[in-house]
Amino acid sequence: MSDIRKRTGAKGTTYQVRYPNSATKSGYAYKTFDTMKEARAFLENLGSYRQSHPSRSEISAIADAVQKWLEICEKEGTDGKDPVTSYTLKNYRYIARFMTSYPWGKSLRELETPDIVNFRSWLVENCPSRFVARRTLTLFQSVLNEMALRGHVAGNVASGVTVNTHSRYDQPVSPPSLEEFYQLLTAADRLANSKNAQIAKSWQRYRPMLYLAGDTGMRPGEYLALPKANLFETEVKVDRAVERSGHRISVTKTPAGWRWIDLSPETSDLVNHYARHHAADSPHDLVFPTASGKWQCINNWRNRAFTAVCVEAGLAEEVRKNGKTILKPKYSPYDLRHFYASMLIDQKVNLKRIQKLMGHRNITTTLNVYGHLIEKAEDAEAENVGLLSALSKNSCGKSVASLL
Repeated sequence: MSDIRKRTGAKGTTYQVRYPNSATKSGYAYKTFDTMKEARAFLENLGSYRQSHPSRSEISAIADAVQKWLEICEKEGTDGKDPVTSYTLKNYRYIARFMTSYPWGKSLRELETPDIVNFRSWLVENCPSRFVARRTLTLFQSVLNEMALRGHVAGNVASGVTVNTHSRYDQPVSPPSLEEFYQLLTAADRLANSKNAQIAKSWQRYRPMLYLAGDTGMRPGEYLALPKANLFETEVKVDRAVERSGHRISVTKTPAGWRWIDLSPETSDLVNHYARHHAADSPHDLVFPTASGKWQCINNWRNRAFTAVCVEAGLAEEVRKNGKTILKPKYSPYDLRHFYASMLIDQKVNLKRIQKLMGHRNITTTLNVYGHLIEKAEDAEAENVGLLSALSKNSCGKSVASLL
């Protein structure tokens, strides 16, 4: 029910209009005028507006706003974009849980910038990673933008409030592209078929190692310690690794490192053939032992073999070191692990599955290391591309699927 109340104070007589508003705690809103005529005119205009706009329902609870935003993402698309895919929607729903778990204590219209700052502090403390905290705050801004466009709030009070994603990974990982990975494989093929007998013999072993690294995302210490007993036709079992010191073989880095990973047919053929016909006898049952049967030195694999294949593939650059010009590889063996993760992300593999395949103890590590790649994949889905553009992005055809 609306009414007009006469108020007399230090500034003289004013007229206060009280009218229903579901966005406030009391259920009423107030507006003050200098004259009774202005107050009555406001009430008349308000009544006319409500009669001509009877269908618009107010959204006052933040949880309702988040739910409405999710529905818009799924069915209409926000800000004129296409609806999101089921993969992205699943991630949005995961993020939305943090929005609705926070004890807001205010309605949607009552939110102010300090409330968002408090929300940010809560996110940093309660989210599994800073990436998730930043993503939640970014998507909450999208919620408020959508609510503003639909007239439920006056503006976006979260604008400009962000979370710094600083972690021990100061520079986001930048794995080889699919094209660059194929360049490495092709270079390894050439080296294994070199006319130089010594080079060909070395790459008879290094070639299947390179294929295995990119096809499974195993850490270098894990595939250098791989026993023949853990190698099968379609999968590989990971349960041990060369310790960082290089002095002995031990269990995997964390208990979560124990895992099974599928092998593509190409990789399986190469690795199994080498293990059965060329691997030296080893007291440790190694797939890739040295001639003496011991495990390889990680530094030798990185500094000699992997550098050579990067140079052969054209993935090296000239740098000055100690007054000399040398070729520095663009990537390291560990970057093949990042490549594997990036392919899983591109294929929209479930985050928990990625965590398990990467051997991470908790999903926080997965999100901290690869969160920017996940966000990039989600953003790429929102791009509107023509048929030729879409085809060019998958120019490798069936071979892309055969790798992983």
